[in-house]
Amino acid sequence: MNSTLTRILCVEDEPDIRAVARLALESVGGFTVAVCSSGQEAIDTLASFKPDLVLLDVMMPGMDGPSTLEALRRLPAGGDVPVIFMTAKVQPKELEHYRQLGAWDAIPKPFDPMTLSNAIRDTWNSHHA
Repeated sequence: MNSTLTRILCVEDEPDIRAVARLALESVGGFTVAVCSSGQEAIDTLASFKPDLVLLDVMMPGMDGPSTLEALRRLPAGGDVPVIFMTAKVQPKELEHYRQLGAWDAIPKPFDPMTLSNAIRDTWNSHHA
């Protein structure tokens, strides 16, 4: 696992949220970002983009976030890539469920574009302490 966070794969089906997340992560966070609009697109992009972390929407049509996470884990390049979910459902029970699935954390939606990068960095640093 890489100890420096520079590349984020952002998977989000809503175009407006995808655009805001990309802008926030690139402009505020200084990250290199690839965006995908579906779980299948994330699976197709993972190996070539080689992200340090995947920011993954939970509620998506077709393949939802948990299904996408499961599929990413089966890929040779995706076995140990950290995942942070983005979701409106952040009750303790739901957070525990996401962690049981293998996610590091969940960021509540709607998120604040000005603090999104710091929230991701905080989670990253807590796993690399």
